[in-house]
Amino acid sequence: MSPWFLSPLAPPPTNYTARADWLRRRLAAGGPISVGHGQIFRSTFVGDAAAAVCECTANTGGDRRASETMRPLLLGVLGCSLVLSVQAFYSASDDVIELTPSNFNREVIQSDSLWLIEFYAPWCGHCQNLTPDWKKAATALKGIVKVGAIDADQHKSLGGQYGVRGFPTIKIFGANKNKPEEYQGGRSSQAIVDGAMNALRSLVKERLSGKSGGSGYSKQVDPGGSGGGSKKDVVELTDDNFDKMVLQSDEVWLVEFFAPWCGHCKNLEPEWAAAATAVKEQTKGKVRLGAVDATVHQALSSRYGVRGFPTIKIFRKGEEPEDYQGGRSRGDIIEKALDLFSDNAAPPELLEILSEDIVKKTCEDSQLCVIAVLPHILDTGAVGRNSYLEVMMKMSEKYKKKMWGWLWTEAGAQMELEASLGIGGFGYPAMAAINARKMKFALLRGSFSETGIHEFLRELSVGRGSTATLGGGVMPKIHTVEAWDGKDGQLPEEEDYDLSDVDLDDDFDKDEL
Repeated sequence: MSPWFLSPLAPPPTNYTARADWLRRRLAAGGPISVGHGQIFRSTFVGDAAAAVCECTANTGGDRRASETMRPLLLGVLGCSLVLSVQAFYSASDDVIELTPSNFNREVIQSDSLWLIEFYAPWCGHCQNLTPDWKKAATALKGIVKVGAIDADQHKSLGGQYGVRGFPTIKIFGANKNKPEEYQGGRSSQAIVDGAMNALRSLVKERLSGKSGGSGYSKQVDPGGSGGGSKKDVVELTDDNFDKMVLQSDEVWLVEFFAPWCGHCKNLEPEWAAAATAVKEQTKGKVRLGAVDATVHQALSSRYGVRGFPTIKIFRKGEEPEDYQGGRSRGDIIEKALDLFSDNAAPPELLEILSEDIVKKTCEDSQLCVIAVLPHILDTGAVGRNSYLEVMMKMSEKYKKKMWGWLWTEAGAQMELEASLGIGGFGYPAMAAINARKMKFALLRGSFSETGIHEFLRELSVGRGSTATLGGGVMPKIHTVEAWDGKDGQLPEEEDYDLSDVDLDDDFDKDEL
């Protein structure tokens, strides 16, 4: 049986080193050279002396005489291929920065600089023609715009990541490094410099106006800000910060591994950003959402067995990561995040209203503020009061993932508050839920019990229930009072009066007509 490289149907390899070995084997074995109908090998090598052009038009059949005639020419192709397989376009002495998968993220993605990057192939004649102008432009732009080059024939993953289909391809990496722009200008050094300066002016203009560059998650290490679906609330995770921010963190993390070219990832992006903002607010940063560009941080993705995009994983300190199995809408993501939060969070603290600061901080930081007005201590004693407080603590545990505030006061201690809620000095214990942002409140109409309070809060949580505007549209005055000491109340002592010095009129004993 003939070796595979002698088969007339065996196609030539696309890799240059393998192709040279293919040609060498066939020539040495005396086999026919047939590389497919109409296929042309063309290579141009610029050496120290002159340019040698090697061109081969393939024989489409098994004609041995044609093969014999072409063999010297093919030996030239073999020589050119072997030289080109090791010949680089750029050297360390050039101002063009050679980029590879190992340095691309550090040099380009994590950089604030504007980049012009050429994707080339060593065998491409147009790429070779561009080389001197590319070097000249890089020197002219040094310190202003960074100029790089990628051997996309060797580093196919980078070329595929950015949709490179032909050579040379030039892309501009500006504000949004995940979505570079296609360079459409001329190929002379002057045209390249002009294109770079135009792109630089656009970048500066965007920064002055405060606009972000396109879509994709914003690059940051410590997220901040808030708002409806801000991409700033999605933490961009990298090989450098992942262990410190995620694995060594006390927070729970939902991490999306994505690829910029992935359609499903693009569909998820606005949902993920909106969920990140809501989760950050509702869990006060205890659950966080992050994103990893798996095409850039391939080692990180490989560590966690990422095989497709998007992949979402849940990280908790000291535990093995688990796959997220929920839906991809913002509601599904938020629900899962709140479940994770409630599994790990302590219930919110039940506070007595002792000052205005307590009410302000608790109610302004929460979507709802649940306030109970309990009977006077003389009416219930410590045992009765503690039983009411126990019911409230059970409810705060049950609804802890809502991150509501929980307060209580004694009847008569905050009369303005009672008046604004329409409680009015009777019917204790009473309860109200206040939305301090909208200045709306709702009153508990059922019993002050686990069942009654649960029904009341459940209706509110789904947007039902009767509400009213807080008296005057502002928070009422809150008085500073002393905290309950946890003991039974004491009746005030009656003052003893000394009547020995009082001169009583003896006539009081006489009846007058």
